[in-house]
Amino acid sequence: MTDRARPPDGGTTDGPAPAAASGRGTGSLAARRRREEPRRREEPRSREERSAGSRELILNAAVDCLVDSGYAGASTLAIQARAGVSRGRLLHHFPSRDGLLVAAAQHLANRRLRETEIRVSDALAGHPDGPERVDRCIELLWATFHEPHFWAAVELWAAARTNEALASALRPAERQLRESIRAVTDRIWGPSVREHPRYDELRELLFTSMRGAALPYAFESRDPATDRHVEVWKSAARALLYGEPGLTRLP
Repeated sequence: MTDRARPPDGGTTDGPAPAAASGRGTGSLAARRRREEPRRREEPRSREERSAGSRELILNAAVDCLVDSGYAGASTLAIQARAGVSRGRLLHHFPSRDGLLVAAAQHLANRRLRETEIRVSDALAGHPDGPERVDRCIELLWATFHEPHFWAAVELWAAARTNEALASALRPAERQLRESIRAVTDRIWGPSVREHPRYDELRELLFTSMRGAALPYAFESRDPATDRHVEVWKSAARALLYGEPGLTRLP
């Protein structure tokens, strides 16, 4: 059953937010967000700007709760507390908890996609087309599966297995996000790789394999850069794109 964002029994919709719950990892994620956000303008904001600002606060708070406390801990009360908004303000933007959590995960993922495209493009600027550039691209793409937006999505995927209301909200959002990921990935690889007749196979192979290989990192503490799959992905890409013989075997 979907956890609807209703005010507590006997309460009002505009009561003060409860005390914020603590959670691991919030400090670093919140601190990074503060560094990335521009300074607020000193002049008075319009109603539309205030509404957009409140929505942004709620979405960011929901992401923090998902990453730090998981789906079970991302209650509307916890999100309200982190956002520092009234109950009525939260309900105005997001009447249901699951709708809010799906919107929050997509909000973060789309923002990180834009940042990833810039970061990866800059990192690949000095690499000419060829196998070495492909190797570096694989390393950079693999790193994106260890960022907060991925773990927020994992929390929702796991919860959606037994929550049909959440699954219904998640399916169209995930389809839309998948198209955005493909578009960004295509631009990152560049035309010389993208125009290869087996490029689509390579893109899907890497995406699905990286997603699966990342899941054990939810409970394992090791350096993703040293993962044994990285060399396998590189050799698979070289074989598909350049006809290099053989695949690296997992040790």
